[in-house]
Amino acid sequence: MSFATLNDLPAAVIEGLEAGTLAPYLGPGLLALCNGSTPPADPVALAGVLTARVSVPGKIKNRLTAAAQFIENFKHRKTLVKAMDEAFAAQAVPSPLHRWLAALPAPIIVDTWYDDTMRTALVAAAGNWAEVQGLSQSEHFGTWTGWYDAAGASLPDAAAPRTVLYKPWGGHAPAGNYLVSDSDFVEVLTEIDIQTPIPALVQQRRAALGFVFLGCRFNDQLPRAFARQVMKRSAGPHYAVLAEEPTRMEARFFAEQGITRIAIPLADAAAALCGAALPA
Repeated sequence: MSFATLNDLPAAVIEGLEAGTLAPYLGPGLLALCNGSTPPADPVALAGVLTARVSVPGKIKNRLTAAAQFIENFKHRKTLVKAMDEAFAAQAVPSPLHRWLAALPAPIIVDTWYDDTMRTALVAAAGNWAEVQGLSQSEHFGTWTGWYDAAGASLPDAAAPRTVLYKPWGGHAPAGNYLVSDSDFVEVLTEIDIQTPIPALVQQRRAALGFVFLGCRFNDQLPRAFARQVMKRSAGPHYAVLAEEPTRMEARFFAEQGITRIAIPLADAAAALCGAALPA
């Protein structure tokens, strides 16, 4: 299989994001655009932070979900949540790209890391938005997602805000919800093929959207599985900013999902996007 590769950011990407026909899909790599102190910005770094707080066997020290499962099994779920809260207590200052995205008329912003940076940018933009996070079944059995308003208060359901910030793996703010251990993901992946863990409003809105992947890598099964299911029945087209040569599995994923790779550094894509004028 082959997939398309571009060496410049297409005008169609900028125009689609500005018009709300393309949705941002964010990964931990976006933290590299932030100045100052930032929380762990990839699974290996996060595993290192967790295992510095709680000792785990050496063979799983760099495997985030396995290390988290060990902590949960032998030190209790509360210990794992506390360690995650401490790891993401550092508040990154939103980058110009975060702030630009927060000003868009985006029906959905998908954020697949645990930091609060995109939430902080949306709060500052003071638009009409709400957040929905994936919930661990070990803490919220039978309830797959939780909704929150800009102040962090729990919402009984979404009232169709202009923008939905969707964090399928949970997040630090406002309630310390994390999908991070092996069992967390097994529970969700058991149901995700039939879309149960994906909020109905996200399913509804994606039908008219394509996705732009920013700061994402797909060299592991988990991010591929979630992206595949979030994209299901979406309109497209889809783009991924990735300067690095994709791995064999990433290239296969891009080809299977019809994702056009934009082979430029994320910082260059951010500069091009932030230099675009938002519609009135």
